[in-house]
Amino acid sequence: MKKMNKQAGFTLIELIIVIVILGVLSAFALPRFADLGSEARTASLQGVAGSLKAASAIAHSKWIVDDVDGMQTSVELEGASVDMVGSYPEASATGITEAAQIDDSATGDYPATYTAGTAAAAGAVSSAGTVVYELRDLCKVTYTEATYTGADAAAVPPTADVLETTPTVVIVDSGC
Repeated sequence: MKKMNKQAGFTLIELIIVIVILGVLSAFALPRFADLGSEARTASLQGVAGSLKAASAIAHSKWIVDDVDGMQTSVELEGASVDMVGSYPEASATGITEAAQIDDSATGDYPATYTAGTAAAAGAVSSAGTVVYELRDLCKVTYTEATYTGADAAAVPPTADVLETTPTVVIVDSGC
């Protein structure tokens, strides 16, 4: 009498069916995880925006504590001098970028573009300078410095600079 061998494994058709099922599942699941880069860039921008807001508030607080006569043009934060416009950080490499400790070099994470503001004449409002930290087109954070009405030293009694607007931080993430 002959002894029958039992099959130990899967048939070819069973393996093909499993591969087809895995292929269909991956076709639906893959798009859900494919665009994580955009979310990471947006989160990174939000981190930079938070750093700018915090650095601006810390520098402003330091200015309030240190400034006696309202004439201080910089504050010392962690051993670095931070340039100020009035009582808030200036939109410059030695202002808000230094305060927030952002690498704004051309090879850094956030290359920056600076636009200088103009000082206020007596009784006139200054124009705000800006700094744009850009990851890619339409994926950036913009810091706009505070504006002031200029002091009038000829007035009796003399007037000091008057804050018009506080700094703003705006995120554009539509191109991330």
